[in-house]
Amino acid sequence: MTIFDGVIILIAVSLAGSSLAPKARNNAWWQATVTPLASIIGSGFLVVAPLLAAVAGSLAVVAMLIIVLLAFAIGHVIRFNIRNSEKLEVTPNGSRKLLFAVRISNVSLSVAYVISVAFYIRLLASFALSMTPFANDMAEGLLATLILVLIGLVGWAKGLKGLELVETVSVSIKLSIIVALLFALFAYNLGSGVWSADLPVSDTDLITRLRMLGGLLLVVQGFETSRYLGGSYPADMRARTMLWAQVSSAAIYLLFVALIVPVLIFLPTGAADDTAIIAVSGHVAWILPFLLILAALMSQLSAGIADTVGAGGLVVEETGNRVPERLAYPVLIAFSIALIWLFDIFEVIAIASRTFAFYYMMQAIIAIIVTRKLLTGRKRMQQVIWFSLLAGILALIVVFAIPAE
Repeated sequence: MTIFDGVIILIAVSLAGSSLAPKARNNAWWQATVTPLASIIGSGFLVVAPLLAAVAGSLAVVAMLIIVLLAFAIGHVIRFNIRNSEKLEVTPNGSRKLLFAVRISNVSLSVAYVISVAFYIRLLASFALSMTPFANDMAEGLLATLILVLIGLVGWAKGLKGLELVETVSVSIKLSIIVALLFALFAYNLGSGVWSADLPVSDTDLITRLRMLGGLLLVVQGFETSRYLGGSYPADMRARTMLWAQVSSAAIYLLFVALIVPVLIFLPTGAADDTAIIAVSGHVAWILPFLLILAALMSQLSAGIADTVGAGGLVVEETGNRVPERLAYPVLIAFSIALIWLFDIFEVIAIASRTFAFYYMMQAIIAIIVTRKLLTGRKRMQQVIWFSLLAGILALIVVFAIPAE
């Protein structure tokens, strides 16, 4: 181990310690931010770099920027609905058209959450076993099943607050490692004097690459979980903390992709698998593969819990509080366990991306309905045009998104 490795560890431990202090852990604003932030920085933060390099080559950071900007546009829709649609949905002013759109939206999100939780935890198992003799599909599936069972039991026994505690700890550890990783990559690039690389790209046309980018929408999904925490946090706090989660995660994604590009020259051809980045990171610092495995475990655990929390809130909302969250969690986990034995990881990214795109499209349609009811004049026209354009883009992703290879 070198001094450089020691500095990386010191940064990670210091940040983890400060973020896990009681004052930070018990802060309501941080607690409301944790769920969307945990879900956004889930599967994507390690998997996305090799995939974007395959799709866009040296312009991977530009491709990441496109995805991030789309996520911000969708986030604006969700925040608009948190502040405006939620009030109409529970009053006589909520039209049948609005309530029908909300029901379709929620059902599609339920399906998306079940898929994404299965994906997150299956990916967690892959990283956990990646440097052991047990790295095979059967062992990874069994480990993922065990973890999902434990999440379901915690949700059943402790409810939302129990899951949030596990989530807060995992997010704090994960973010501290990510900051240490960004420092290590910056120092490595500074030392080598290399900030870009001529990376090979997928041998496909532009339209196909755009379809692949659409299939990567899942990597920035998660901010919508704020929409379903209404029982714990007020609307304005949820909208503002969701924006903060998006800004923070966007900075992390863009910095990570920009800094990792020069290192991706060490990525073997055709090695864009779910753990490829682990081996590549060893060229930067000896300690990084081990820290990244820990970060990956925390990423997938926190993201899986975040979407479980979101799904539980969704079930409560759809059943009019007749089904409590504690009962919803084990049922949702059972569906996720079934899915981990049925799908390939990268196919699931595209499937989940399309499902989330459909949900976001329905949220845009809901925003159009609410805008037409609440606003007038030029502002009404501008909002309707904007929401309609976004709904059209999301519809294209639903129909045409494909896995990145």
